[in-house]
Amino acid sequence: MALRGRPKVELKTPEQISIMRRSGALLARVHDMLAAELRPGMTTADLDRLAETMIRDEGATPNFLGYQGFPATLCISVNEEVVHGIPGSRVIEEGDVVSIDGGCIVEGWHSDAARTHIVGAPRSEADVRLVEVTRGALWAGIAALAGARRVGEIGAAIEDHVEAAAGEELSHLEDFGGHGIGTAMHQPPDVMNYRTRDRGPALRAGMCLAIEPMLIQGPGDWRMLEDDWTVVATGGGRAAHWEHSVAVTEQGILVLTAADAGAAQLAELGVRIAPDPLQE
Repeated sequence: MALRGRPKVELKTPEQISIMRRSGALLARVHDMLAAELRPGMTTADLDRLAETMIRDEGATPNFLGYQGFPATLCISVNEEVVHGIPGSRVIEEGDVVSIDGGCIVEGWHSDAARTHIVGAPRSEADVRLVEVTRGALWAGIAALAGARRVGEIGAAIEDHVEAAAGEELSHLEDFGGHGIGTAMHQPPDVMNYRTRDRGPALRAGMCLAIEPMLIQGPGDWRMLEDDWTVVATGGGRAAHWEHSVAVTEQGILVLTAADAGAAQLAELGVRIAPDPLQE
């Protein structure tokens, strides 16, 4: 049954959120491993194999692999590629901006997170700002969630952060955004990265959301490649993508895909996280 014309949002019990936290903590370790391994001369397929091996060795399942026909464990997007890049023979070079997006399933519950890296020495200060502003926008959105009443307030906070930090230097990838997550990787509600007329559904304990700003240097024009997955910026700029899965609980929010559940980063923003099930 849909309420007030909106798709039904799946609410999780504390026990289910605990399982999602385990899935997210594993994904955080996978991202840490990939960050340590990432270097010039690797192919994007090399990174994908590393991720799949670690996820399966931990008894989990990659959730991107086979999703609507997607052929890999990770989405790896390099430089002008914004999101959904398919790993393959592309060789990573010094100074590349590489976004790695992945997820896994533990006992039927999904996690989803993305990080953007500059490989070796940056090619420009603009690339450094791109990555840092996008990361900051993610945490601004997560911090806003802690006190928000509706989902749309997350996108408003992300937009405000980007405008204050970068002005017109960076553009949002429009038509793409975050989503609910739980027994499926993509669920209602949509979590956009900018203000919309629709303020979205009311936030409730048990909601789990994937928040994921995607920014492009210069204009935000884009096109889809012939593989029907890879989104490429067409204005000559590079792109960055940061994402975390976050749970709303009766005690506050919990960043499921951060190693420390978001405690350190959110403390800097004046937000205290809910108790972490992995520490109990």
